[in-house]
This record gives sequence, structure tokens and C-alpha cells, in this order.
Amino acid sequence: MAFTKKILAFLLMATLVGVSLGAVHKVGDSAGWTTLGNIDYNQWASSKNFHVGDTIVFEYNNQFHNVKQVTFQDFQSCNEASPIATFTSGSDSITLKRPGHYYFLCGVPGHCEAGHTLDIMVTPASLRPSTSPLSAHNYSSSPSSSGSASSLAPLPNPYQSSAFSLQALSIWPALISLGMFVIGFAF
Repeated sequence: MAFTKKILAFLLMATLVGVSLGAVHKVGDSAGWTTLGNIDYNQWASSKNFHVGDTIVFEYNNQFHNVKQVTFQDFQSCNEASPIATFTSGSDSITLKRPGHYYFLCGVPGHCEAGHTLDIMVTPASLRPSTSPLSAHNYSSSPSSSGSASSLAPLPNPYQSSAFSLQALSIWPALISLGMFVIGFAF
């Protein structure tokens, strides 16, 4: 009985650690989600590699901006009237839950038409590069709504990401040791 509890506790810990393996991408890097500075968010996205389980973080002044996840058709026409999800906190984290395109725009009148849009392509987690550069950023915030992919499309060739990923740290032995230590005290 005690052995079964230990196995269940270990599996729970492994599941929780697995969820945290995704990279965190701050949209627009240090500029955030803004119309200042003439940022091309689609160019920004083309330099990143997004995978299922990654998180994108939108940081912005919520008095002047918002984030709306929309369909491809609404993205093309800058129609923000029927979004899949709306985010308004000014610090929104969105976990990318499935492969395919995700389409975002700012719903403030005129912003989408001025290019305040983002189209990202998410690939399956199994295509994650085995190594990636590390970023010193640590972002933590809560989503105000949950998003989901609006359409699937062919996958591009993988390329390097500058986002933080625990996978690149090779700390699995330490995490497993820590888990076994904790499980030993729990039972």
C-alpha cells in the first residue's frame, strides 16, 4: 500500500514537472504588446519556435490595448467582434495547448489596421529542439481567459528559440532526486 502511494506521488510530481517544461515567450520581447516603436509582431514571431506547452505572455497598458484571439478570417479582416478569447489584464499568459496557427489582434479601434496583430505557428512538443539558448527572463502571470488554436496548418521547419526552456538545463537528475527526497519524507 505504501509503495503504491509512493508511485502515485512520483507520477503526480513527474506530471507537474512535465507541465512546466514549455518555454515562455514575452510577445515583443522588452517592448511588449504596444503600438509604440513600430514593432512588427509577425517578424518577431518568425524568429521564435513555438511548441505545444509553451506560454506566450502579453504585457501591455490595458488602458490603451487589449488582446483578442480570433479566427483566421477575423484576423485577415481585423474583425474583433466575435473573438475566441479576450484578454484585458495587461499581463496575460496564454498556454499553447495544440499545434496550428494562433491569431491575435488588438481590439482597440484602428490598432489592428495599423498592424497590431500576431500570427504564431505552434508545432507539436515532440519537435522541440534538444538544445536552445537561454533567456534571463522569468515571467509569471495568470491568464484572464483561456485560448485555443483556431486552425491547423502544415508545420514549418524547426528553428532555434531564444525563449527559456527547462529542457535545455539538463536538470532532470536533480529534479528526480528532489522528488524522491520529498516522497521519502511524505510517507
